[in-house]
Amino acid sequence: MAILESKSVNVFYGDKKVLDQVSLSIDEHSITALIGPSGCGKSTFLRLFNRMNDFISDFRKEGDVLVEGKEIYARDVSTEDLRKRVGMVFQRPNPFPKSIFENVIYGLRLQGIKQKSALNEACEQALRRAALWDEVNGILTRSALSLSGGQQQRLCIARALAVDPVILLLDEPASALDPISTAKVEELLSELKKTCTLVIVTHNMQQASRISDKTAFFNLGKLIEYDDTKPLFDHPHEHDTQRYLSGKFG
Repeated sequence: MAILESKSVNVFYGDKKVLDQVSLSIDEHSITALIGPSGCGKSTFLRLFNRMNDFISDFRKEGDVLVEGKEIYARDVSTEDLRKRVGMVFQRPNPFPKSIFENVIYGLRLQGIKQKSALNEACEQALRRAALWDEVNGILTRSALSLSGGQQQRLCIARALAVDPVILLLDEPASALDPISTAKVEELLSELKKTCTLVIVTHNMQQASRISDKTAFFNLGKLIEYDDTKPLFDHPHEHDTQRYLSGKFG
């Protein structure tokens, strides 16, 4: 069943068209990789699904963007409620200058949850889901900024998971990490798809082939090809996809 869908979506930043007639459907409990050269529109497409592009002053969209079957750009949609359902993790770890504990439960405090036992339980659960609990359970009062880069990124994933999202959007979440930390994040994402739907932007072709169920290749604002990952990598149908995967451009 499709949990995310775009229908004939165009996106403009001012007069510049950055997405052109993109129609794509994403199944729940799957990992979908968005690949393509820099500036091809994949991050803009990702951010459509939790309305992060709204923060860009000259952003304009045409077409439909649906989450769980509902058009999320309708006037009656609360972006606050939407972002509880659709979490986001960015390219570089961005922990707040607070304790590890306060980072994880930040979203719950914003929701007005004050009960200590509920916050403690939610923190532990989120850190366990982010495969970080065993590394930090004795130092929860320590600054999140004291953690390694890989731990910080898993902490940011835990912070997103604490509000129990249905969908997690990840914009190159391992690009700033070393190979060992990258492997831990990839292992974590594969585990998370049991409870979440994940969409990941990546420039790392090996990463896309390792962890994703489906892959979408974008170029110059257009969706060029979308298929199960293995056939797309092994036998791409489109000439541009073949050229990109063979390193001819991008």
